[in-house]
Amino acid sequence: MTGWLLFVFGLWSFMATASALFRFRHPAHAGFLVMFTSWLTGEYPVFQIVVQVMIAAVLIGGADETLGVIGLAAYVVSWAGLLVVRIIQSRARPTAERALADGLGADYLDTLPAQRRSVLRTGRERGLALLPLHFDKSGITIAKNVSYGRARRNRLDIYQPKTADGPLPVIVQVHGGAWVVGHKAQQAQPLLHRLASNGYIGVSINYRLAPKSKFPDPLVDVKRAIAWVRAHIVEYGGDPDLIILTGGSAGGHLVSLAALTPNDPAYQRGFESADTSVIGCIPFYGPADFTNQFGIRGRISTIEQFLKRTVMPGSIDDHPDLYSAMSPIDQVNPDAPPFLVIQGELDVLVWREETRKFVEHFAAKSSSPIAYWEVPGAQHAFDTFNSLRSAVAVDTCERFAGWAVARATAARDQQAQQHS
Repeated sequence: MTGWLLFVFGLWSFMATASALFRFRHPAHAGFLVMFTSWLTGEYPVFQIVVQVMIAAVLIGGADETLGVIGLAAYVVSWAGLLVVRIIQSRARPTAERALADGLGADYLDTLPAQRRSVLRTGRERGLALLPLHFDKSGITIAKNVSYGRARRNRLDIYQPKTADGPLPVIVQVHGGAWVVGHKAQQAQPLLHRLASNGYIGVSINYRLAPKSKFPDPLVDVKRAIAWVRAHIVEYGGDPDLIILTGGSAGGHLVSLAALTPNDPAYQRGFESADTSVIGCIPFYGPADFTNQFGIRGRISTIEQFLKRTVMPGSIDDHPDLYSAMSPIDQVNPDAPPFLVIQGELDVLVWREETRKFVEHFAAKSSSPIAYWEVPGAQHAFDTFNSLRSAVAVDTCERFAGWAVARATAARDQQAQQHS
């Protein structure tokens, strides 16, 4: 029996490590299981080694049996693979810096005020991985469940530094969850806490969910939240002219759409005159193409059936214009704000090939810069809790936000001079 258990646990450990090294897209219906296993293993490889060694030590007596020997060999291969995973993690920071330099210019940091540059992290993220659920609240306050609309889920949380000279730039975070689940307090906590402690106002929102609310209702809610921020964030020390959007997965999709369709009356019924433009957008692994116009997903993806049954009011054949309207890639235009697109290399839910197409299309059509960071070895939702890659993602967002704020502030000052 011990040999059988050693075989089972060793084989599972081997498969978990393999999922953190390679992208497995077959079978499609196992995508969420693969994603979760790959994410947990890939973000915390040292923890995985410790757990696997402890289990192997308990079951080592089974190595007298043939199955036990196979299981122990699988463990050894898994441990070697986890060391490779850890090496891949170390590539996060240099690749992030290169992505920003390529997209924004090699001297992009020179545009930041000295105060902003002084608080940037440059590699001190190791300790964070030991405390994945610890978020330092000592320097911030959180105003919870502020209403921004009449729907039950039209609520937002505001993260504020306790002491800071305002008005401060604003980061609006939109949660993911396949448009059917999710909550404003569950995602982007490392980012919101970090930026709030460094002179930003963080706003994390809930929005109406499918299947009760179909598209474009979630997009309308995001725009309504932006309109609320424009009208009220000054009361919390924020600057209504310096708003940056961010979100992951479904939230990444929604913030991309909102940033690309500012002031569109079709999505602002009842608040058509509100300014919903932003100065930048940071989508994490957000779907970009509901129509699959490039045939990237092929036959192994189930997203089309999911969209038809759950998120959209019907099939693409019945609503082709709406499917296109809800595809960020089809909404790119010359006036789009700057983007920082973050995509996990191993993501099995939102494929890197689709994200690359969006980035290529944006670079060809928009007059604004776009930076694209394809995170080595990262899975979907890699930034949910503190980890080495999550810390680098937060730092990368902070750099982009600082650059976007400096760019928008310079443009505003120049415009003011022209009118004076």
